[in-house]
Amino acid sequence: MIKKILTAEPVIEGAGVRLKRVFGFYEKGEFDPFLLLDHFGSSNPNDYLQGFPWHPHRGMETVTYLLEGSVEHGDSLGNKGVINNGDVQWMTAGSGIIHQEMPKKYDGNMQGFQLWVNLPGKLKMTEPKYRDVLAEQIPVIQINENVKVKLISGKYLNNEGAVTDLGIDIFYFDVNIDNAEVFEYEIIPEYTVFAYVYEGEAIFFDSKSVIEKNQMALLEKGNQIKVTTNKSVKFLLVGGKPLNEPIAWQGPIVMNTQEELQQAFEEYRNGTFIK
Repeated sequence: MIKKILTAEPVIEGAGVRLKRVFGFYEKGEFDPFLLLDHFGSSNPNDYLQGFPWHPHRGMETVTYLLEGSVEHGDSLGNKGVINNGDVQWMTAGSGIIHQEMPKKYDGNMQGFQLWVNLPGKLKMTEPKYRDVLAEQIPVIQINENVKVKLISGKYLNNEGAVTDLGIDIFYFDVNIDNAEVFEYEIIPEYTVFAYVYEGEAIFFDSKSVIEKNQMALLEKGNQIKVTTNKSVKFLLVGGKPLNEPIAWQGPIVMNTQEELQQAFEEYRNGTFIK
């Protein structure tokens, strides 16, 4: 069953990037272990070229999944690179990383998502790491001619997603359904699971509620997901085991206590943030 439906709201982040926020700080804890999901996209370069200049992260992971366009990355570990159509950037901030993400001008509708994943207390000060995952490295499971699933992380029909060395158990799928077909998935009952529709519309379980484009459905805990569509739909399906830990969160830093949070910002100010 559907527990809650949210519609993505327009916000401005970074140096002036216009995007849609699906959920974030004001839903703190409700999507545990997930913290935030942003959907960015525009055919107007003025909406995104200002990008996200140098800024810190600690205590969490950022996952950038690019449908269309190019985003240039640089960080305090010395990593540099560009992700393009279909690529994923998975960054574990851990004890601290400073990075920038700068979209490049794209002739079309530059579009993608950024998901923030919380880290458990025992891993918040782990060594930071970064990886680019190219589109061709991400398994795509063709269920039939009308249903395909892109496995960014997690397992589906004994197939392993592209990113496996994670600190917590999550799955992240991009599901495409055409011609009123059905998609089903078995999950661990205690997982937090949500679906975000970015194109078309979907019907979850046998509900009469239609989840439309730019809407997110937080699902009741259970072990079976069933999705149908009257025509076609593209949606992200994301789930993970809740951490059930306190959340102290300010801006790009997420810790367990206010003291840890204050220490992080103090270290950032005095130049000892990077370990």
